[in-house]
Amino acid sequence: MASSSRVLLCFSLFIALCFSGIHADEAESKEFVLTLDSSNFSDTVSKHDFVVVEFYAPWCGHCKKLAPEYEKAASILSSNDPPVILAKVDANEEANKGIASEYDVKGFPTIKILRNGGKSIQEYKGPREADGIVAYLKKQSGPASVEIKSADEATTLVGEKKIVIVGVFQKFSGEEFENFLALAHKLRSDYEFGHTLDAKHLPRGDSSVTGPVVRLFKPFDELFVDFKEFNVEALEKLIEESGLPVVTEFNNDPDNHPFVIKFFNGQNDKAMLFLNFSSDVADAFKSKYREVAEKYKGEGISFLLGDLDASQGAFQYFGLKEDQVPLIIIQTNAGQKFLKPHLEPDHIAVWVKEYKDGKVSPYKKSEPIPEKNDEPVKVVVADSLQDIVLKSGKNVLLEFYAPWCGHCKKLAPILDEVAVSFEKDPEVVIAKFDATTNDVPSDFDVKYYPTLYFQTASGKLLPYDEDDRSKESLIAFIEKNRDKTETTTETKTEKPESGKDEL
Repeated sequence: MASSSRVLLCFSLFIALCFSGIHADEAESKEFVLTLDSSNFSDTVSKHDFVVVEFYAPWCGHCKKLAPEYEKAASILSSNDPPVILAKVDANEEANKGIASEYDVKGFPTIKILRNGGKSIQEYKGPREADGIVAYLKKQSGPASVEIKSADEATTLVGEKKIVIVGVFQKFSGEEFENFLALAHKLRSDYEFGHTLDAKHLPRGDSSVTGPVVRLFKPFDELFVDFKEFNVEALEKLIEESGLPVVTEFNNDPDNHPFVIKFFNGQNDKAMLFLNFSSDVADAFKSKYREVAEKYKGEGISFLLGDLDASQGAFQYFGLKEDQVPLIIIQTNAGQKFLKPHLEPDHIAVWVKEYKDGKVSPYKKSEPIPEKNDEPVKVVVADSLQDIVLKSGKNVLLEFYAPWCGHCKKLAPILDEVAVSFEKDPEVVIAKFDATTNDVPSDFDVKYYPTLYFQTASGKLLPYDEDDRSKESLIAFIEKNRDKTETTTETKTEKPESGKDEL
């Protein structure tokens, strides 16, 4: 599903082989990425301590772009000591859908890191180009935390643009050290970890501490913070809270992108202030916004400051317009949105307090209600959803679609035929909802396109989960689940023609 919550940058690279004659043919024909399926997946994974698996679909554009990068990375990592195994599974194949479900694959491509024969599963959160994949997986296949023995090693590990977590200990044993290693194993896909016996090696912070202490280095705010909590769950929570800037900056600097992704994936409500960073009032906005963010730190709300030039995707997702800038929008985990356009710096604190006090009305993204809606498949927008679907008292089949979605385009003529079949039945409505230009209410779980739901006249909501989206299957589903009144019991739909219109 198109979401904020998530921005994946895919790059394609042409791989040229510099061999000649028969050696070139052999090199070109050899594939370094293992192909796994339901017949060999479990056996292969169980025999290895570290396997990287890409779940893909042949029709997925992002998968096609990733393929040469993934193959090149696999060829390089095959020479690593020990070799790092990269594999792929066609999750679109019927026989492999059980594996995809087991590994919670909801979109393509999804990459998982499987450790200890598949007993430990982690999300791949690294780059999507070959060199980045190689560097990331080399670190992931090595120790979860590396020992720091010198200032040079500490400087190399910590750097200036990433979060790094270092444990300082008097000895590399005991409960605190074991808990630190357990934390490193748990969070290694998100952060880099190190441990040392001497805090004097570290570039920032009190160099006289002997530990045990956990020091988090970061490229923003106070630059480092120390923890003396060694309960794994409690320490994880502290790191998650400290690992996000007081104000996350969303601009064209790629070094900020990991923090933007972390912001959108977080559990807090999300406040987003968008403005033109080159405007004369930008500094005043940034200062006032940071004051508000500091005030509400730890109160379940995270803050992001977005440059207008870098935020076009967010504007499209939230249904915002450039002439509303400067604006602030807050999105809750429940999906509600609250908007204040044409903002002034002094408005920020007042409006956020009103939001926290429950005095701001929710904002809903919706296309205008069509003046004419006389096609067989009815157009539903956010502002008409209640009238046409939820409170209509009719049996409604509703498609959530995206205009660019190929499967939605294939389904469209079939939905038209289904709608024509029920034209003489006043108790059945076939409708469609553009989920890219209208807010999807929380009643519906839309993770991919098209998603189909059926609401009965009495209000029972059913997802259409069948793989078969033929005209016959859709009509049969409606007839099986609809509520019928005495008036409509004898209403006949057109008999479906067999053998046609299957996707």
